[in-house]
Amino acid sequence: MADPVAGIAGSAAKSVRPFRSSEAYVEAMKEDLAEWLNALYGLGLPSGGEGFLTGLATGTTLCQHANAVTEAARALAAARPARGVAFQAHSVVPGSFMARDNVATFIGWCRTELGVPEVLMFETEDLVLRKNEKSVVLCLLEVARRGARLGLLAPRLVQFEQEIERELRAAPPAPSAPAAEEDATETVTVAGAPARGPRMTPSDLRNLDELVREILGYCTCPDQFPMIKVSEGKYRVGDSSLLIFVRVLRSHVMVRVGGGWDTLEHYLDKHDPCRCSSSGSGTSCPPIPAPAAALGTVTPQPPQPRAAPLVPAVKTQALAPGGSDPAGG
Repeated sequence: MADPVAGIAGSAAKSVRPFRSSEAYVEAMKEDLAEWLNALYGLGLPSGGEGFLTGLATGTTLCQHANAVTEAARALAAARPARGVAFQAHSVVPGSFMARDNVATFIGWCRTELGVPEVLMFETEDLVLRKNEKSVVLCLLEVARRGARLGLLAPRLVQFEQEIERELRAAPPAPSAPAAEEDATETVTVAGAPARGPRMTPSDLRNLDELVREILGYCTCPDQFPMIKVSEGKYRVGDSSLLIFVRVLRSHVMVRVGGGWDTLEHYLDKHDPCRCSSSGSGTSCPPIPAPAAALGTVTPQPPQPRAAPLVPAVKTQALAPGGSDPAGG
């Protein structure tokens, strides 16, 4: 049987699809969750589009995972979750009453047994009718975090979070230094739970810096939005001293934002005054193409020329990303 950890960590780079910047971080998380569930349960969930949610619409995989997390908690004598779920596992048709009942059962388990905050919860119709895929994805990522604390295999994004938390604990910032844009809450790991976070290789980190510079290079403004490398995977952004953590997730460059993640493209869309529609400068950079590749050879693309602004661009203060939602969206 193939090693599930290797199945996630050794994923080949995938073709980059032309997502809108505001949708890319949800697609990135769907890809990560699909590979995670496929590795855990030998499924064939597609990693993008509507196929991922369609594959979960019967609720059977969700309930199966709820019971797996409960068993892991019992094995480590953890307080919660204390009870698993009973569900219909066979001959369940998506959209049927049994499918809705399975999904509702999983949602109830997340609330009562796992204690997932309401802000990260979804409703039955969000999955069955695909009304709000973002809510479903955020909830599943939180469930994956809770399971990882009990020693279960974690998605890559959760492994990155664990890696960043270890880095913060190992090298706490000086009292006068600005805090990195990261949750202050530490992950509480149950004693005996194995560490699953992979270390990024030097090759990965070199490629990360190349991808960051490539994305920034698509802005042809005379005074570009500053993003300075402080250390491997850590950058200072804007005119402030704000620090952010950046990682490569297959074909996406991801930024750790608050308690969640965003793509670097979407992050810049929200914080680079040149790209913000509310900057009031009257000009904007062309849309940022997706990176040429991830975890592979990068072919830099030349920036597209654009007409000079009719009036001088006004330099504005970059907004600090405070108050962002759990996904950074």
